[in-house]
Amino acid sequence: MQKITPFLWFDDQAEEAVNFYVSAFSTVGDKNSKIGNAVRYDEAGTKASGRPKGSVMTLPFRLGGLDFVALNGGPIFKFTPAISFFVNCRTADEVQQLWDRLFDGGTALMPLDKYDFSDKYGWLQDKYGLSWQVILPREQIVQKLVPSLMFVGDVCGQAEEAINFYSSIFNDSKMGTIFRYGAGREPDNENNIAYADFVLEGQYFAIMESAREHDFGFNEAISFMVNCQSQEEVDHYWNKLTAVPEAEQCGWLKDKYGVSWQIVPAALGKLMNDPDPAKSLRVTQAMLKMKKIEIADLKKAYEQE
Repeated sequence: MQKITPFLWFDDQAEEAVNFYVSAFSTVGDKNSKIGNAVRYDEAGTKASGRPKGSVMTLPFRLGGLDFVALNGGPIFKFTPAISFFVNCRTADEVQQLWDRLFDGGTALMPLDKYDFSDKYGWLQDKYGLSWQVILPREQIVQKLVPSLMFVGDVCGQAEEAINFYSSIFNDSKMGTIFRYGAGREPDNENNIAYADFVLEGQYFAIMESAREHDFGFNEAISFMVNCQSQEEVDHYWNKLTAVPEAEQCGWLKDKYGVSWQIVPAALGKLMNDPDPAKSLRVTQAMLKMKKIEIADLKKAYEQE
């Protein structure tokens, strides 16, 4: 099971967007793209969110072997380029085809072209606001889709520290390649990271930083859901990562760099999806009152007569 899952917050377009992404990747021969089973808003979820009862709440899907979850959460958060997804393609034709599909209705952040680091690369924001970096890499492809964090503003200069911080928390972690700006790249410091990749729980992530002026940063529109098997695991990740008390709610937290995480025990989904609506309602109501998820309290609500 994938330990860390990108979680995408949409207004009410989750189903449409997921179908768009899976269709785009399937077109270029990605046999690992598929859509999972939707979870729909129940009475408690409807009351908390204002979303229509029975409408899609979350929808899991897979692209290029990487699992995602899409949420219909209302017009609260909007995607920014602070978190994007590298798509490593095997041929120039694949880059072009995927760019053409994802670019439909979108905007180019860096035009599709030849660059010093790739013979064919482009960075776009699609029609839903999600950012993709489509690239023909010069290195061997280990993971097709790689989440990428862009450190700008107050956190620019902290990317290497962040890699070490995350690596100290998650298992099966290591540093990958790292490229620094070098001299003569003002306003970027020569020691800052132009690009690096690293591994957490066997999954690749990328990180970059820029001292140039940007009107975006991290927010809850994209979070990383950590799938936990025990309360001990929940406590470990929660205590290590949380840094913004006012952002703590229903298993969500923000770390010291502003990146959002969800620390979620497997028991939560199992109990919330119980076929007995009274039990699932009690579990949902209990969860909505929590900051860090407490499995014992969920079970207590579930077993209540």
